[in-house]
Parts: sequence; structure tokens; C-alpha cells
Amino acid sequence: MSNLSEIKLTQYSHGAGCGCKIAPSVLTDILKSNITPVIDNKLLVGNSSRDDAAVYDMGNGTAIISTTDFFMPIVDDAFTFGKIAAANAISDIYAMGGQPLLAIAILGWPINKLSPQVASQVMDGGRQACKEAGIVLAGGHSIDSPEPIFGLAVTGQVEIAKLKRNDTATQGCKLYLTKPLGVGILSTAQKKGLLKDEHASIAPQLMSQLNKIGQQLADINGIKAMTDVTGFSLIGHLSEMCEGSQLSARLSYDLVPKLPMLQGYIEQNCMPGGTSRNWLSYGHQVQLKDDSYRHILCDPQTSGGLLLAVEEQACEEVEQLLEQNGFSPVCFGELLKQQDKLIYVE
Repeated sequence: MSNLSEIKLTQYSHGAGCGCKIAPSVLTDILKSNITPVIDNKLLVGNSSRDDAAVYDMGNGTAIISTTDFFMPIVDDAFTFGKIAAANAISDIYAMGGQPLLAIAILGWPINKLSPQVASQVMDGGRQACKEAGIVLAGGHSIDSPEPIFGLAVTGQVEIAKLKRNDTATQGCKLYLTKPLGVGILSTAQKKGLLKDEHASIAPQLMSQLNKIGQQLADINGIKAMTDVTGFSLIGHLSEMCEGSQLSARLSYDLVPKLPMLQGYIEQNCMPGGTSRNWLSYGHQVQLKDDSYRHILCDPQTSGGLLLAVEEQACEEVEQLLEQNGFSPVCFGELLKQQDKLIYVE
């Protein structure tokens, strides 16, 4: 067993955070089935729209939200890994405009390589994220696995009238993102030993930040669609929003929120494997003014921000709410009538 002070969790996994998601094109093949599905009219949101969570109508004007998310370490510190993984899982509830109620832990642990004490620190990080969300970590399930894995299954609730989906955007909506892009690039630089000391805390702080603002955004009718940006990148999650809403998007690359120090790491080839997988899955639907834009726009995010599609008349209200909660809102694009491509980046 390794000494606790010497543990670097990222050395024990082949992938990192949401960057180890299965490629979207491969996932499509996996989800194909010859089994006739059960039809339940109370299931308001299921797998068909690839939304953030399942939503089930309780028949009283409210719905239950159910989701799960787990991954391998994206940071070396065990407590921080647990907190990030939990924040990422809870985010799916916020992305639907919901309130989380409780969580169940999912833990896979290489017990012959890493001590139970390290796993306990991971669990405590998860408990801390749950505490900040105001919910209890009520139980869970664990297995002996070759690589460390942690995440949550989370249950939430939402008033159906306030439910936010990823496939209900309308033409003319403006696009906002609550967290800057680039944590996949910084995390890869860390794993390669190239991350500068002054940049070491940036990605963990962003990834640990809860998307609680989603509950307040749910009160704004002018937000026509909302989703969180995670492993499939901004390009992937925006593609799903556009495809589901039968629209296209035009983005201004310079206005897309992104961390300012990324270019140096891109030049050192600090792009996670998920970047190329995302481009292979979604690139045929995208027109870029400059091919280099893909490095950031396809960067897989872990516990990323909320992507908002906002009616023009509601933009001022949304911007005020975001500013009041410490965000710096910037409109970086708009949704158009469906074109030949889903996304155009200028």
C-alpha cells in the first residue's frame, strides 16, 4: 500500500473524469436494442433526447428526477476527487431546474493497490459536496475494481411547469455558459506533469463548484432550454440541443467563455483523448472558421457549467441573476432556423 501523502490518484486510472466517457458515436451503437421498450406515459424525459436525467411525472404537478454519474480520478487528491465527482453527478438535477433530495454512492476500489483510508477520503469529499447541496449521502454500493471509480446516483424533484430540457430551445434564443471551458486541458497538463504551479488550483475549484444556480434559473420562463456541459464538450452538448430542438447555432469563438492560459498547454499537446473522440462524433455537424477552435470547443468538461438558451426579452433578467450570484455572463451565440450544419463557429 502507498503512503497517504504520496498518493497520486490519476496514476491509477487510464482516463480522467468525464474525459473517460465512451465516445458518443460508440454509445449510439451500445444503446441500440432489439427489445421492445416498456411505454410509460408518465416518463416525461427518457433516453430519447439524451438529456441530463430521467424525469417521472408524479401526477400532482411535480416530477421525480433520477440520474447517475461516476468516473475515474481527474485530480490526485482523494478528497477533491470525491467532491468533484459528487458535484458532477448532482449537476444533472440542477440542469433540469430541479432540487436534489438524496444521493447514493457508487464506489469501485483497487483494494490491493490503494488503502481503505484513501477511499474514505474520497467518500468524505462526496459527503462535502452533498452537504453543500443540502442533501444526505444516504448509502451506496462498492466493488473491488482494477481502477478507482466514484460517483453518485441522485434523486431530485421539480415542478413540471419549471422543468428545463435540452431539446426545447426556440429560434432566436441567445446562448450563455456559466463556467469557462478548458478544465480537460488543464487536467491533462497535470497528468503529464506540465501544469504550472500558479494554475494548479484553477480546474479543481471550477469542477468542485455546484451548479445550484440552476434552481433559480428554473424560475425564468424565458430560458427555453438548459443542459450542463460535461464529457461530450460544448460542441457535443450544443449539438444535442440543436438537433433535439431542430435548430442550428452560430457562435462567436472569441466570446465563448474559456480559461485564459490554455494556448500554451495546447501547444504542448495537452489535449485529452476525449477531445478527438468528440470531434469524430460531432465534427461532421460543425463548420469552424479555424480548425484550431476544436481544441477548446471539443474539450471534455468535468462538472462543467450550465448551457442556457434564452429568449432575447429574458436576457437582461438572466444576466442580472447570474451577476448577483458571482458569474460574468456573456452571450456568445444564438440559435437559428435549421441549416445544413448544426453549429457554425466564426
